[in-house]
Parts: sequence; structure tokens; C-alpha cells
Amino acid sequence: MSFSLAIVGRPNVGKSTLFNRLVGRKLAIVDDQPGVTRDLRDGEAKLWDLHFTAIDTAGLEDATDDSLPARMRRLTERAVEEADICLFVIDARTGITPTDEVFAEILRKRAKHVILACNKAEGSAGEAGLIEAWGLGLGEPLAISAEHGEGLEDLYAVLLPLSEGFEERAASEAPEVDVDVGDEDEDAPRPITADKPLQIAVVGRPNAGKSTLVNKVLGEERLLTGPEAGITRDAISVGVEWGGVPMRIFDTAGMRKKARVQEKLEKLSVADGLRAVRFAEVVVVLLDAAIPFEVQDLKIADLAEREGRAVVVAVNKWDAETEKQEKLRDMRATFEQVLPQLRGAPLVTISARTGKGLDKLQQAILEAHRVWNRRVTTGQLNRWLEGMVSRHPPPAPQGKRIKLRYMTQAKTRPPGFVVMCSHPDKLPTSYRRYLVNGLREDFDMPGTPIRLTMRSQASQNPYKNKREKNAGALRKHLDKKKK
Repeated sequence: MSFSLAIVGRPNVGKSTLFNRLVGRKLAIVDDQPGVTRDLRDGEAKLWDLHFTAIDTAGLEDATDDSLPARMRRLTERAVEEADICLFVIDARTGITPTDEVFAEILRKRAKHVILACNKAEGSAGEAGLIEAWGLGLGEPLAISAEHGEGLEDLYAVLLPLSEGFEERAASEAPEVDVDVGDEDEDAPRPITADKPLQIAVVGRPNAGKSTLVNKVLGEERLLTGPEAGITRDAISVGVEWGGVPMRIFDTAGMRKKARVQEKLEKLSVADGLRAVRFAEVVVVLLDAAIPFEVQDLKIADLAEREGRAVVVAVNKWDAETEKQEKLRDMRATFEQVLPQLRGAPLVTISARTGKGLDKLQQAILEAHRVWNRRVTTGQLNRWLEGMVSRHPPPAPQGKRIKLRYMTQAKTRPPGFVVMCSHPDKLPTSYRRYLVNGLREDFDMPGTPIRLTMRSQASQNPYKNKREKNAGALRKHLDKKKK
């Protein structure tokens, strides 16, 4: 990326719509309700041949106390100071408001470069607002429509000369990197690199401390936090090198019970969080130590398992607990009982506020990722299968004997195994569970989802089809003779 572009302005002027337009995907949640965006979201943007980092910010509020709008404003002001260029967006149909004038003054003092854009300028409705925008003293305003993609060529013309200096700077600062090019196995364990970091999603109920945890890992107040439940709305991804390992962490919105999710905006937030789970490699299920393993916690953990992600359970706010040993013992017993499909998954106690236990959490994440990529050779699997069958032969339902003939690993991430057998549809679930539990214990795969598929391999006569084909040809020949 050659430079960073922060999109700023009042709430509901179309910043997130423009952000989505520039990055080419619907990354940010968009709704008619003002104040949807709260955290900073960045993405790789492209405008013709210009490549840069676009930053979507919360709407600038005229508040300076400790309220949620004031904290959102401080986060946006920090983005203004750190970005190379600020794109100040106003609503051309509404015209210039006193709030726009206040923030124009802030941008003049703090921003390195400011571009003024009048959004919703399609048609004649925005002409008056476009003329008014000259009064802000930020240069010639650009008439754009983020919804319809109009005016982006004018934005390109303004960004192009500014970008040249940033490209020269980026080239001079870029480190030399040795690239190892070799044969790649698509199903082999993926090496974690700066270009392809480890993908982690932090999920849990509202107010469990997800954003606080991510901020502690980053070492800065990058995400909005506070005592209010449900602050996070978008699934925000941030890159970090945690303990020397490149990672990209997704902070997601709190997931409440489905029956309680009524508002459209909350439904969009939850859907965004579910999408983050599907793209993640390791999912950290964050629990509140005061009320762990509620029904919603179990549903979230089960969702991660069904999606085939590696799972780590982290119990937050552990510093507030008094009877730590007894509570931990009870939680481990409960975990094994209510989530048998994740038996052996790491259970780590942490304090996101103080940072205690984060080193153990990082080790648990790396171990879960390693197990998630585990591959076992076919020879090992078939020797193991023979031993499992000799100890406990499969049952014979309705007198039909089930033979387990052959086993191989079909995939990793998560580990998936295929067993060729007779009558796979009659193999009881309990025996499948017996095999899965054996795989976990004997091949050191605790906690990771394991996929076991039973396939039929009925013995067939290789000459059967050929014999039938010859018989049919002979019948046709005799019929012709009769005629």
C-alpha cells in the first residue's frame, strides 16, 4: 500500500458506503440509522491503478466527555492524525451544518492532507450544498455519489499527484525479503508468514471483554471499549505480530440469543461475526468468569466446531475470582460434559484488563492451529484401525457383519478421515464416536474438530459387466438371424 486514506465526517453522510465502494466488497455494515460505524476499519482499496489503505471511521460527534460518542470521536481523531490523507465527506443534500464547520477546523489543524467530498450529489438536489462547501475553506469540493459510483474519477485525479510522494517513501522504506519458491502441497500445513498471517476470530456474548482483549494484545486502544454492552458492531480485523508470530485478529460483535436479536442492525452485526468465524483458522470463545458456559456460550462454541475451526476457550475476568482453583476444576468438568465434541480443547484463564494469562492464550492458539493441521500417514492409520477393531469389533445389526477394510486421511484443516467399509449406513453413531475419540487420544488431536466419513467398498466381480455386455451382443445377433 502506498498511502492511507481516512474517510471522516458526520454520522450518516455515506462514509461506509464509500469505503465499501473503494475496497470493492461490503466489508462495513451500512444502514440508514446514524452512528452505525463505531470502530476503525481498514481495507485494501483500489481506484484504477492506485492501491492504498482505506480507513472507515465513526461519525464525528460534537462531544468531549467520557460518553460513548466522545470515545468514538477520540478514536476518529487519532485516525485523522495517523492517516496520510483525510477525505472529509459531507452530505450535499443537507448542506453545511455547524458540526461540519467545527470538524473542518479540526482537520485543518491535525490532518496532513485534506480532500473535501460532497456525497449524495447526484441530480440537482445537491447543487446548493456543493456551492456551500466552498465556504469551509478546504479547497474545491468534489461532487460524488458513493451509492452510484459517480465522481470517483475526480477523486482519482486529486489522489494521483499526492500518491507519488508516498510511493517513493514506501519504496525507500521497504525491507528486502528473500522469497522461497518451491513445490507446494495445497493440503499441506500452511506456513504462517507476514503475507499470510494466522487468522483468529474472538467471539462470545456481549460485554465478555473481546475488544479489551484485542486492545491488550495490540498494546494500544485500537478498538472502542466501555461498560456498555454491544459496543462493537462490525467484525474488525487488525494485524499484529504476537510473540513473533504474524496474526490477524477479528474482533466480533457480541452474539445474544437468537430470539433476542430483533433489530436489523444487530442481525447485520451477528451475520458479520459469523462470517469472521468462517474465515478464521482458530476461534477463541471468550467467556465471562462470573457466568461461564451459559446456553449461548455453548451454541457459539458448537458453531465454531461445526464450521470446522480450531477452538480455544478463554475465561476472561479471572482476576476478579476468589476461589480460583475450585472454580477452574468445576469449569473443566462442565466443559467436558457439555461440549464432548470439543473434548481436550484448551481452556485458558485470562484477564484482558491486566494482561495476565495472555502468554498462555497465545501458546494455546498456536498449539490448536498445529493440531488443526495434523496429518497422519495411511500406514499408521490402518495399523491403528486394525487394533481398534480387534479390541472392539463393530456390531452386526440385523445379523449383517460390518467390515472396516481400509482407512486414509482425506484432508486437514480440520483433519478429515475416510473409512472404506461394508454397510456404512448401518454403523451406529456410538461406534463412530469410539473411533473419533481413539483418533484424538492416539494421534494427539485434542479439541480439534474431526470429520469421519464411512464409505461403501462392496467387493464386485470385475467380469460381471463384461459378461452381461457379451450376453446382450449375442442375443442381438441371434435375433437378427431369426429375422
